[in-house]
Amino acid sequence: MVFMAASAQEIPTQAASHALSERTAGLSHPGYSSGARGEHVGLVDPTAATQAWLDGVPRGQRERSDAYFEGGYWLILWNFLLTVAISVVLLTSRFSARLRDFCERVTKIKNLQVACYAIPYLLLVYALSFPLNLYENFFREHKYGLATQSFAPWFQEQLLSLLLSLAGGTLLVVVLYAVFRHAPRTWWIWGTIVMIFFSGTLLLIAPVYIEPLFNTYKPLTDPKIRDPILAMAQANEIPVKQVFEVDASRQTTRVSANVSGLLGTTRVALNDNLLKQCTLPEIRAVMAHEMGHYVLNHGTKLLTYLGILILIGFALARILFDAAVKRWGQKWRVRGVPDPAGLPLLALIFSTLAFFATPILNTIVRTTEREADAFGINASREPDGMAKAALKLGVYRKLDPTPLEEFIFFDHPSGRARIQMAMDWQAANLPAGESHASENRPATH
Repeated sequence: MVFMAASAQEIPTQAASHALSERTAGLSHPGYSSGARGEHVGLVDPTAATQAWLDGVPRGQRERSDAYFEGGYWLILWNFLLTVAISVVLLTSRFSARLRDFCERVTKIKNLQVACYAIPYLLLVYALSFPLNLYENFFREHKYGLATQSFAPWFQEQLLSLLLSLAGGTLLVVVLYAVFRHAPRTWWIWGTIVMIFFSGTLLLIAPVYIEPLFNTYKPLTDPKIRDPILAMAQANEIPVKQVFEVDASRQTTRVSANVSGLLGTTRVALNDNLLKQCTLPEIRAVMAHEMGHYVLNHGTKLLTYLGILILIGFALARILFDAAVKRWGQKWRVRGVPDPAGLPLLALIFSTLAFFATPILNTIVRTTEREADAFGINASREPDGMAKAALKLGVYRKLDPTPLEEFIFFDHPSGRARIQMAMDWQAANLPAGESHASENRPATH
């Protein structure tokens, strides 16, 4: 959900800036002007201004970013097919059943049997997935200039992620299979509840306890950057008193920020790439977007949407799992839902459902991102800052996709859509409310 941008040359170019300035002649900067500005409405052609910003991106850079993003379409397919292949091999070779049998010989305690199964299962899946993971998250990121780590520190962080996944994943599997054993008819309902609780807990603890394991958070001390951010936070009743800087440049060239946390853990953070690569108007636009997620309760809303989708997924999984076990269970030696040997089958079912639900999942997230964009442009009043940040996203995200591409593959609005929103806002040239303020202010005595 983070509004990200990547390292890029300053855009638009002089030609595009000149074209844009001609279309916006007579308009003062929306973030800083005062007084009524209504007489300027209509001087900006939002569509032409949007195109001017897009035309400022060098052709080679557009082709490179398009190639990177379109390659991601194929990675969605390859990751799905890899999951399918691993699951099918574990089932048809009866490796999953033999692992279950081994765990039953080791201990008679059901929960320990499940843990005994889950740990080697998760390790095996990680090992079989590692070549694609290495290409996707190391070699490919370096090829496109988005990564800064050498292999050794990258692999160390991979091992740390693996340890965390083993701990959290094993606990989740143990709890789920305890539910499956004790609620054989309604396991899909209780499984949904467990998944929602687990996701909500992760959302709560990740910013405070997990993210600092990978990066150092320290208070931002530059008042020129810190104070405008805190002013926006206070104006929108976000309960923070300081802004944190994150040393993300150790891993990536991308810039990012977030406003996250619940129940007293709320934190405003931005990474050092954002500070180094962006101007104050861009930083204000990005931070206002992130504040929009917090103010609009997007974390809770997305968790609710996710819960509904998980419930539907579990309901379908119940039907598909029973049908598969009825037909192939004896061959695979899978006894039923409470049997951990059926975990690869559940993974196969859920990965398939998630793959075909990609447009739905992306549309849900993209909608909240657009809401945060709308909030951000009104909170920051930085249309040019928003446009520049959107263009910098174009280093790794296709700027001008077809409507079908955006619907299927984009979990954020495209660069064109974001710039169009900024230019529409600028064309409307909304007054800040200074005019006639004295007329509307209550009399004081």
